[in-house]
Amino acid sequence: MNDIQYPLDVREYLYKILVIGDVSTGKTSIIKRYVHNIFSMNYKSTIGVDFALKVIQWSPDTVIRLQLWDIAGQERGNMARVYYKEAIAALVVYDVTRPKTFEAVKRWKADLDSKVSLPEALGGGPIHTILLANKIDLQENGNGSPNAEEMDLFCQEHGFLKWFATSAKDNSNIEDAAQFLLEEIMATEEALGYKQNNDAAMLERVQLSQSKAKEGCC
Repeated sequence: MNDIQYPLDVREYLYKILVIGDVSTGKTSIIKRYVHNIFSMNYKSTIGVDFALKVIQWSPDTVIRLQLWDIAGQERGNMARVYYKEAIAALVVYDVTRPKTFEAVKRWKADLDSKVSLPEALGGGPIHTILLANKIDLQENGNGSPNAEEMDLFCQEHGFLKWFATSAKDNSNIEDAAQFLLEEIMATEEALGYKQNNDAAMLERVQLSQSKAKEGCC
């Protein structure tokens, strides 16, 4: 007899997360490190789009499946709208050793906001987005390190939830960034569930009140 007990009422979520930014900012390396815990100096530039899947046991009764879409740095035109469709979150990546890639961040964020938003079921508005200041392992004696106060202000002004200084090579802060983003996504899900439960309870009370009123009538 099979005595294996399978958990009941397991909730499964599938989330599409975009990874965008200029060419050679390390987007593919970040995904490979997060999903497979590997790093290589020989990745070729992504052409078009690629994606990877990571499955996370979020809690005993919750499984999250992440689709991380690696969008080529050249893709910020009409095709990007197709790639962005149904995304719920994004990582915008720049290279701390190349200031021009940081200058491009605002354009990537504006393009993102113009092409995709959260579904109405999750409240609408911009999708959850964080900024990754990548390749900190290449800084020399701290030169070019992001200024925390300036970065915090930049994120507030341009709609980023938070920023992280990362390195795919050293595996610095990539797990922390992904964990933060997932917590934000799940908090939205939980808030939605709480609202739906409250709405259902309110409707039930109204219906009960109406029913009692009819019973007392005449």
